[in-house]
Amino acid sequence: MARRTIFDKLGGAGNVRAAVDKFYEKILADPSISHFFSSIDMKKQKAKQFQMMSLVFGGPNEYKGRDMYTAHKHLPLTDAHFDAVAGHFVSTLNELGVEKAVVEEATAVVASTRGQVLGREKPPGAAP
Repeated sequence: MARRTIFDKLGGAGNVRAAVDKFYEKILADPSISHFFSSIDMKKQKAKQFQMMSLVFGGPNEYKGRDMYTAHKHLPLTDAHFDAVAGHFVSTLNELGVEKAVVEEATAVVASTRGQVLGREKPPGAAP
């Protein structure tokens, strides 16, 4: 029997899209991080976020965006910003009734991106 992916455990595309929508509601309501999105086309951002979550959680790979390092290196992000985003991610999954073990599994994936998002680690092949 094939191992169920996080994407599957979250309930597939429909539930992941719902999570992305709720997640960005929280992000945009948080004054400590919302300014990073003030000039962003949120429809495109949500589509990219869905594609990225699908990829990293074992769903279909349709992501055409930049790696996390390249996408964020121009931003003055700190650990506090990352923690705020991660906190909104966890609270979103909890509000959607995702099982605790799945929340923990998904959160571990998100946590693994901290170094790249904060510009501390370049992925293999990243532009300088």
